[in-house]
Amino acid sequence: MILFLHHRYRTTGGEERAVAALRALVRDRLGEDEDLLERDSGTLAGPAAAAGLLRGGTHPGEVAAAVRSSGARVVHAHNLLPTYGWRALAAAQEAGARTVLQLHNYRLVCAVGVCFTDGEECTRCHGRDTRPGIRRTCRGTRAEALAYGAGLALWQRRTVAHADAIVVPSAFALRRLRDLGAPLGDVPVHVVGHPVAPTAERSAAADGTYALVASRLSPEKGVDIAIEACRRAAIPLVIAGDGEQRADLERAAAGADVTFLGAVSPAEVARLRAGAALALVPSRSAETFGLAAAEAMAAGVPVVGSAVGALPELLAPGAQVPAGDPDALAATASARYANADAGDADLARVRSVAAPEVVAEQLAHAYGIDGRPSGQVESPV
Repeated sequence: MILFLHHRYRTTGGEERAVAALRALVRDRLGEDEDLLERDSGTLAGPAAAAGLLRGGTHPGEVAAAVRSSGARVVHAHNLLPTYGWRALAAAQEAGARTVLQLHNYRLVCAVGVCFTDGEECTRCHGRDTRPGIRRTCRGTRAEALAYGAGLALWQRRTVAHADAIVVPSAFALRRLRDLGAPLGDVPVHVVGHPVAPTAERSAAADGTYALVASRLSPEKGVDIAIEACRRAAIPLVIAGDGEQRADLERAAAGADVTFLGAVSPAEVARLRAGAALALVPSRSAETFGLAAAEAMAAGVPVVGSAVGALPELLAPGAQVPAGDPDALAATASARYANADAGDADLARVRSVAAPEVVAEQLAHAYGIDGRPSGQVESPV
């Protein structure tokens, strides 16, 4: 039995999709029973969140009871903040489970998790020194920034100390965490990509009629660059997603062939990919994996993305452009638009990196259930 532990954000996104995919992989590829213990920030008042951050977690007995009642031998922990904290890992260990901590982002050091603020990348916080994030009020209000900054400084080392293994989604994510001074210590770290099952046998890009961006509409995602690039290349653009930047983006798209669909279901995103001639991932920030890119590639859609973060581990060299450069994005988008050969190549590439059978072997090693000694850092490429 593998017990997943996850605190959902108010705005759901890639982490929730990754947790769901990993649960399915555990059942279907590893043949293990699994269950999910989950909390939700959408139901949490501010004082309760602050209490969780400053105490290093609340109600750890709930985790211990779940381990004992399920007989879980591994607790795979994802987002622990604000209310699970290090105490949840300690409770799982005391109840007899191996703890695997998955770091989807940089929140061990960075309060916002993406190392991006005020329109640019930011690595000012380092190790336990989270004062820059407090001074810059990176998280909403001053009180929220203070609670996060203090909670990270107090408990980041204790959190790592109660992990038997750490999982990161890319080699880049591991390098960035070390550069940030994250206290990873001697805990074995495993690079395990997100599982993405191919949804196409061959690319249908030649029949596509638009470029697609499927993304949260926030500055680090670079959707404004996609709008300007498609305007210059005269490519119709469909944008699936919502966020705080939507009104600004709609104004920026005036006069261009751009359709905003707002938040849509996963089934609708899959339908949109089936009709796309191209997918764009124009991120400004250091993506830890590039799930939107991988999902498009798995659908046989040719992808063009920024050469930032982990995207170069996923995308072919000819599919990468400098971040924030609409001219380069327009030129490469034009070359790959409706290009079925490029779509086939991207499909083959994502199979080699993120197919469930590939990820299952990596995950089994992190869980310590494959018979190999655990301890080395692995690379997915």
